[in-house]
Amino acid sequence: MLNCAASLALSAQSRCVSLCSIHDARSVAERQITRRLGYAKIKNKFPPILHFARLAVILHTRDVWKSCKAARVHAYVRVKKRNKQKGKKYYRNMSSLFGKILDTRPRDGESTRGHIEVLDTTLRDGEQTSGVSFSPAEKLSITRLLLNNLHVPRIEVCSARVSAGEFESARAICQWASEHGLLERVEMLGYIDGGKSAEWVKRAGGKVINLLVKGSERHCREQLGKKPEEHYADACREIVAAHEKGLDVNLYLEDWSNGVRTSKQYLYRFMDLLKDLPVHRFMLADTLGVMNPNQVYEYCKRMVTLYPTLHFDFHAHNDYDLATSNAFAAGLVGVKGLHCTINGLGERAGNAPLAAVVAMVHDMLHMDTGIDEKQIYTVSHIVESFSGVVVAQNEPIIGENVFTQTAGIHADGDSKNDLYCNDLAPERFGRKREYALGKLSGEASVKENLVELGIELGKKYVHQVTERIVQLGDKKEIVTQDDLPYIVAEVLKRDPQQNKVKIVNYALSMSHGLHPTAAIKLEVEGTEYEESASGDGQFDAMIKAVTKIYHSKLHRRLPRLVNYTVSIPPHGNTDALVMTNITWNLDGHVIKTRGLDVDQIEAAIQATLKMLNIIEGL
Repeated sequence: MLNCAASLALSAQSRCVSLCSIHDARSVAERQITRRLGYAKIKNKFPPILHFARLAVILHTRDVWKSCKAARVHAYVRVKKRNKQKGKKYYRNMSSLFGKILDTRPRDGESTRGHIEVLDTTLRDGEQTSGVSFSPAEKLSITRLLLNNLHVPRIEVCSARVSAGEFESARAICQWASEHGLLERVEMLGYIDGGKSAEWVKRAGGKVINLLVKGSERHCREQLGKKPEEHYADACREIVAAHEKGLDVNLYLEDWSNGVRTSKQYLYRFMDLLKDLPVHRFMLADTLGVMNPNQVYEYCKRMVTLYPTLHFDFHAHNDYDLATSNAFAAGLVGVKGLHCTINGLGERAGNAPLAAVVAMVHDMLHMDTGIDEKQIYTVSHIVESFSGVVVAQNEPIIGENVFTQTAGIHADGDSKNDLYCNDLAPERFGRKREYALGKLSGEASVKENLVELGIELGKKYVHQVTERIVQLGDKKEIVTQDDLPYIVAEVLKRDPQQNKVKIVNYALSMSHGLHPTAAIKLEVEGTEYEESASGDGQFDAMIKAVTKIYHSKLHRRLPRLVNYTVSIPPHGNTDALVMTNITWNLDGHVIKTRGLDVDQIEAAIQATLKMLNIIEGL
């Protein structure tokens, strides 16, 4: 058996002079095996010889095929004798997605191979997100972004016969697409309804209809209330009628993920009737998002093997957070189209997100999509504003923080031959890598941000800036790059001499209907003094308490406050750093001090403390 498998595999290899992918070699091998063994033998049982041949082709293509004995080890096929009178019955384990044989990395000098056709269904399935409804103008804008900017091969824009507004929106999209030669890339969902959906699409100016049929017997019987034969006949009539109207027909197999597991005979009989009809694409829908990657791999492989001449798409839902992984498994076995939405919009937990699917196809399947990665981030955030569904900050590719390194050790590693970088370079997606500043920052992170701002500091000052950032980070989770110039200015303006005046402790209080109060304890040249006061505000109360100490206990005069300004970095939030600049006048001598903190009063107190130390030296 092994020798036969090896022979068939090598024969298939020799027939594929210039292979685009593993799938090409495998499909040639399977066609030869089908002809040699007969269709009936592999339709349901898939004898082990078929799997050995597939494996042999893959291993040969990967240059790691050493012997048929190795093929037996990796195939995990078990052949057992169950009943001598009935002959041999073959059992095999479910194919593993995690073995060596499925390593899709290109060999040295090998570029991306093959093509995956992406269908974006943001405007149809994505609009089924709870609370999302795009206006006609927004739908047209998103269409332009998808086709013109992202260069998505196909988009699904609506469901037929939903509303008058949906019809006008579809007609506007079709008119624009027709004017720009893109009409064949615009698709609309239709139903088995006696030709009404096809007529609706035709009147809207559409060219492609995606007809929805039942991919499981349960849906057929319980939702439609029909026998399988009745639904088969209805679907065939609908396909022929739509084709006669001049429409290109694709077919959604709704609930295919359950049908292929629980009603195989229903599904395969249906496919045998449909395969010779004018259907361009068969779209395998995991409607309820119930499959895992191993199941997708296994069942999509069966479809591709049984119907090698048909074009299959895979439509994933994200109920178990496996949509992108399932799309990967489908792509591995030769499914030619993958469905997704911008930002993963869709019913329940949504669909496979376009950003992740495109990156996965390019980097893990090593195939092309034709999509411009640099436009993904921009389009994502435009759709975010239209939909009102906020993108998570850690959403792969498009989240605000996914290209931000926080730990100082990572920034240090990046400066040493990009030790903490992977293939998802931010520049691919029109973004840049950032280094967060906070209590986890190291000097490497600070240096990267200073270089970005064009600020050059010596080692001593970089160390001081880092220390100050760590101090501020204990109060504020992230210090932004916009905060950095303020911190640098504060560090450079520090008086290097030892402070004679220190704040030991202070307490501020504010109550509705009462004057704010302040209590402060100062240490002046080693002696502690304590006072309290009330004022028109918390800072005013603190200044009056300090004045009491200097007037009544130290018998010294304090400067007069002549100007007080507060500034925050651009785009600051409620937790932004605050820089307080205070100008003082002592007998004509002008003193300017500043303080920096996430709390305005704390920043003002810092500026006041600097003033007290300055006058000690006068």
